[in-house]
Amino acid sequence: MTLRLSRRRLLACAAVAAVPMPAYGTAPDSLPEGGKGIIGAVHDGDTIRFKDGDTDVRLVGIQAPKLPQGRRNPTAWPLADESRGALRALLENHSITLRLGTTPRDRNGRILAHLVRDDGLWIQQTMLQEGWARVYTFPDNRLFARDLYAAERTARTARRGLWSHPDYAVRKPDPAILKSDMGSFQIIEGAVKDTARVRGRVYLNFGEDYRTDFTASIAPEVMKAFTADKLDLLALKGRSVRVRGYLRDFNGPSMDLTHPEQIEVL
Repeated sequence: MTLRLSRRRLLACAAVAAVPMPAYGTAPDSLPEGGKGIIGAVHDGDTIRFKDGDTDVRLVGIQAPKLPQGRRNPTAWPLADESRGALRALLENHSITLRLGTTPRDRNGRILAHLVRDDGLWIQQTMLQEGWARVYTFPDNRLFARDLYAAERTARTARRGLWSHPDYAVRKPDPAILKSDMGSFQIIEGAVKDTARVRGRVYLNFGEDYRTDFTASIAPEVMKAFTADKLDLLALKGRSVRVRGYLRDFNGPSMDLTHPEQIEVL
């Protein structure tokens, strides 16, 4: 088995992006197959390489704790070894099938895929159910998000794996708490105090002062995805929501949302 994708194969996979996304709840088996094999290396809880392959495979739809990666990530995240061990245990002595989503590779050349074990086990779903990863979607890779969120919720409720560690706790929209989380991926839950549209950009304000309190914003160029999902952002005023993404410092803690799967209306 080889993980080298031919030009024809890459073009065919890229064409999937033009096809409407499957309905939520559809099994990954509905996606194009991208190869089969036995695992040779498990780099961390969301990245592997096949035994006779020469390309890393990134488990799309989830984010596991990272091990040291040079200057970009000099120290291991909490529970990174445990997450990698959990993934290795799921894959050992099994053949794995890759199921390719809407974008077959990331900017680093890694294959992006859902992993299905030879007995039908969906690896991403299981990693989430066991608490060794969090849901992590992108505008061009967000298939099966509701199923993944349901799996994550099971582990979070039971405080399994990552959810027993304070570093991965769902944050409150308190700027004093979020100040130390800048530049990191966080999940934040709270009531939307106000909404506004300014020059096409929509703001979800979680405090009384938008200049200092936590705010999530949606740029005009990505609004089409929210409209297609029938998510009325301005109507979220007064609603409790959970948002996830990378925090930045702009008029207090801020988060840019690029696709509707980053918002859970509670």
